[in-house]
Amino acid sequence: MEIKPFTRYSGKVVPLFHDNIDTDQIIPKVHLKRITKTGFGPFLFDEWRYLKNGEPNPAFILNQAPYEDATILVTGDNFGCGSSREHAAWALKDYGFQVVIAKSFSDIFYMNCTKNALLPIRLDDEARQKIVEAEVITIDLPKQVVHANGHQFHFEIEERWKHKFINGLDDIAITLAYEKDIEAYELNH
Repeated sequence: MEIKPFTRYSGKVVPLFHDNIDTDQIIPKVHLKRITKTGFGPFLFDEWRYLKNGEPNPAFILNQAPYEDATILVTGDNFGCGSSREHAAWALKDYGFQVVIAKSFSDIFYMNCTKNALLPIRLDDEARQKIVEAEVITIDLPKQVVHANGHQFHFEIEERWKHKFINGLDDIAITLAYEKDIEAYELNH
């Protein structure tokens, strides 16, 4: 998966205001048989998106206009709780989401997002409510601000994660930046 630098991003918002959405609701375990990080998007929120007969559930928000092509998910508290499956971040990313804005995240899910170029942003109830009133919002990562309908909402992010996103780096790229140091160490030992 190619990781592109993330500095300023504008996208369509979809509200899914539920608390405690766990990783099994994000990607049910029955769909975890793939051996790659891709191909999980069609199974995102599977039990909510589809009826028992496999048809799209017209009551689920991702199946409704104008939300079907949203790239920014705005949700509730404790998003990504439950098991530590990285597949949940893979499914969100594969579906097309670039950003998830929640009141809070499970710690492991938050880390899985940062490792898979899916920007997790924590914002309070009032900010998230204002954000979903806008059809399109803009995230300015260097300034750590979400812009929505003339409002600005500051968010916190650790400097190391911010650096990775802004520079389009993954853990392997960061390790390779120390290649000469690693080679020198190996030569001396």
